[in-house]
Amino acid sequence: MRRARMLGAGIALVLTAFSYVAFAENAPKDNQGYTTPKTVVIDLGKEIPSMAGWQLRLRVLDIAPGGHIGLHSHKDRPSVVYFGQGTDVVTNEDGSSKTFHPGDTTAEGVNTVHWHKNTGNDPVVIYTADLVKAPAK
Repeated sequence: MRRARMLGAGIALVLTAFSYVAFAENAPKDNQGYTTPKTVVIDLGKEIPSMAGWQLRLRVLDIAPGGHIGLHSHKDRPSVVYFGQGTDVVTNEDGSSKTFHPGDTTAEGVNTVHWHKNTGNDPVVIYTADLVKAPAK
């Protein structure tokens, strides 16, 4: 009985590792049908001295039907998101996914690694605010 449980646990571990590798290989690395028509940025160091080197950025992201934003990380770039239009499937690095619709919101912490795909017939419009390191001068 114990051997069977250990074998089952080993198989589960191998399958989990395989699904992660399969996800990493199948996730698009590029962007397709994606634009950022509007961006506004504020230098937080000028507003709050302890935030020197950081910016608060608000962007509008558009993904055309069938388009995607490729696999990316939010390391050093936490954000909050409001989905304004369309059907956006967001797939995480572990292969899990969630479908977002107009009015949905989410937060993307610094451990988030994922990609977006527009699975609907209308453009996806996303409003995202994030903290980003200020560009080097």
